[in-house]
Amino acid sequence: MTASLRVLRNLAAAFGLAACVAGVSVAGSLVVASPAAAQSSSIVVEGNRRVDAETIRSYFGPGPYTGAKIDEAWKALYATGLFSDVQVSQSGGRIIVRVSENEVINRVVFEGNRKIKDEVLEGEVQSKARGALSKATVQSDTQRIIEVYRRSGRSGVRVNPVTIDRGNGRVDLVFEITEGDKTGIKDIKFVGNKAFSDWKLKDVISTTATNWLSFLKSTDVYDPDRVNSDQELLRRFYLKNGYADFRIIGASAEMDPAGGGYTITFTLDEGEQYRFGKVDVVSNIRDVSGESLRRSVRATEGQVYNAELVEKSVENLTIEVSKSGYAFAQVRPRGDRDFEAKRINIVFVVEEGPRVYIERIEVRGNTRTRDYVVRREFDIGEGDAYNRVLVDRAERRLRNLGYFKTVKITTEPGSAPDRVILVVDVEDQPTGEFAISGGYSTADGVIAEVSLGEKNFLGRGQYVKVSGSMGQNAQGAEFSFTEPYFLGYRLAAGFDLYWKETSTTSYTPYGTTTIGGGLRFGLPITDEITLALRYNLYQREINLCDSYVQGTPWYDTCAVGVSWAIRDAAAQGATITSALGYTLSFNGLDNNLNPTQGLYAELKQDFAGIGGDVNFIRTTGDIRHYTPLWGDSVLILRTQAGYVTSWGGDQLDVLDNFYMGPNLVRGFAPSGIGPRDAAPCAATNLSSPYGYNCYNNSLNALGGTTYWGVSAEIQFPFAFLPKDIGMKGAIFADAGSLFDYGGATFFPAVYNSWANPNTTPPWSGNNVYGNPNFVTCPAGSKNAAGNVCVVQNDDTVRSSIGASLIWQSPFGPLRFDYAWVLSQASYDRTQAFRFSGGTRF
Repeated sequence: MTASLRVLRNLAAAFGLAACVAGVSVAGSLVVASPAAAQSSSIVVEGNRRVDAETIRSYFGPGPYTGAKIDEAWKALYATGLFSDVQVSQSGGRIIVRVSENEVINRVVFEGNRKIKDEVLEGEVQSKARGALSKATVQSDTQRIIEVYRRSGRSGVRVNPVTIDRGNGRVDLVFEITEGDKTGIKDIKFVGNKAFSDWKLKDVISTTATNWLSFLKSTDVYDPDRVNSDQELLRRFYLKNGYADFRIIGASAEMDPAGGGYTITFTLDEGEQYRFGKVDVVSNIRDVSGESLRRSVRATEGQVYNAELVEKSVENLTIEVSKSGYAFAQVRPRGDRDFEAKRINIVFVVEEGPRVYIERIEVRGNTRTRDYVVRREFDIGEGDAYNRVLVDRAERRLRNLGYFKTVKITTEPGSAPDRVILVVDVEDQPTGEFAISGGYSTADGVIAEVSLGEKNFLGRGQYVKVSGSMGQNAQGAEFSFTEPYFLGYRLAAGFDLYWKETSTTSYTPYGTTTIGGGLRFGLPITDEITLALRYNLYQREINLCDSYVQGTPWYDTCAVGVSWAIRDAAAQGATITSALGYTLSFNGLDNNLNPTQGLYAELKQDFAGIGGDVNFIRTTGDIRHYTPLWGDSVLILRTQAGYVTSWGGDQLDVLDNFYMGPNLVRGFAPSGIGPRDAAPCAATNLSSPYGYNCYNNSLNALGGTTYWGVSAEIQFPFAFLPKDIGMKGAIFADAGSLFDYGGATFFPAVYNSWANPNTTPPWSGNNVYGNPNFVTCPAGSKNAAGNVCVVQNDDTVRSSIGASLIWQSPFGPLRFDYAWVLSQASYDRTQAFRFSGGTRF
């Protein structure tokens, strides 16, 4: 190793990164400088303390030293960043170089920053510990810090850089920060919008205005990047709704010092709304007809023009043609506007593309997520034909995973003209979840949940969650695991383990304990249709009290007021249910969290009796349709139905029935609709020497085997409230019914002595439930023996109307319903007001 190179290494150790950069420049000079010239005594170096004189001389190279050569050396020395001043002069045939070395940064300190952590600011500044102090770099760092604060909404920030001498040429660099008050967004305006209200467009963009909830959010500060992203969101929204000529004329942000915030104005040119005209497919591939491909097109004539449907059609056609063996095929949509008819005729042209193959796929930037998690989102691999549509599809999938902060797929030339390299640049982001949930509802009381989850467990893309809940009327724990690519296929598989215990409430005079687990599989059939398979094995037990056993008389305090059917189920002890099931769902909603348009349909079936103690077949269906109305109002139509029946000659367990209330028809209490046990409260004389009392003066719900329900609801925003408060109103009308109790009505081991309260125990056998004269009868009637009927049950239509207040609050979704019951059965239980809500943070 030469002396000069040793000097360079020592220099790098002394000055850190800046010296390393300087060393590279010096090394470049050494290539053209001879050792004799580098050591020439005609160059005198003065003022240097840490930088070796030989290194400085090397910048001048061999003589002769012309004016141009000296000027070039002077600029190169300045460029190293090691010197605050360099002066070159000639005297007596010698070149005198006087240098003033920059001080070395001992450490970089931030003071006064409370809103932004040191770690964030350290990543922004270029001045580093053990590096040379440069005034230009410090000035640049000051501006960077100011920009970081401005993006967080603090335009009044002031940053003052100072240095503290630590001796021996070392200094501490201190950035003194005065953060100032938060400068939010005072108002968001839209100019030129006629088709959609400001309220609706504010719902499209991510930027929000400052209000009394601003302490819980960060989207109410001016961020140029966010405003640019909002412009793209607006563009896609309008193109999705038929405005093919839409353009954004401008987006400006003006600071209003008096108003204390920015006013952001989007100036729009909506243009006219178009519909699809003729939609056709033309194939220029000899063996593939356009007619055979038309079923893959999502757009239909007369439908409102939707750019997303065009993109989806291109994707579907590309995949369909690839299945026919034409991997290089390209699909290009061609639009022809009919300005008078406001139609866009679309022709999808299918043709052979250039033969380009994927040489390899490189994944870069993933520090945690494993390569195969990224690669499996591609429908193509190394050696396959390159197809931009399928690459774009993979990019969307990767973004939707939620594992990465950024995703970008680019191409690089391969080893041959017909080869390309796919480069996937990603940036991992935290995927762990720690959540504390709390809430209250009129049915469940106060409840709290703590959960710990990980969406990208060990970088494998697996989902793991552990949660525990404790509340006023329920407590439990659950563990879940999901593998999204089971056995290498796009098949989600997982399992759950759970335990839940409920206690007596004002709606159910008994508690339950459930412990079990399940396996599940999810298979996407199309982008909208999903098939989910499941198997559940669980043990369930009814809890009256520890001392209750079969045969306990009616006046036992553990069973007072409890239905004979419930008592009988409790006396049987724990039961085991083993059930297979599936869910077939269709999701055509525009937004899963806050839908305004589209259809969601779901069919569920469960088959119990594959082992276990109970046998039943349960079928349920649910259809919801969302339609935009005037302004930002949305009409929601819902239909639901269900049926359960036992098989194998067994009676249906009482807990396997359906229990309905406000989940079917609002205005009724939980379990307030459907068959009820009349026995405990049916006697005309309830004055008993044994202190008999009805449970909360109500009849016990037994559930039913059949239900149906329809509902219509109109949700609308409050125009006088800011959109981002998230408050809406609703009016609704519900109708439905629950009927056909399918459980036991004869209980030979339990007394029904309440029917004759004047009888002195022990009662005679003709008063037990085993008496064949004691049968189910119409509500309010008696049988020949004078006993009141056991079960009240009919198919009366229950209906109600009402109004709601819906708030997507920072504390979670809250809903308040008030309903007026229009029709009911005499034994139903009503509840006009209902509140539910919770939070996750």
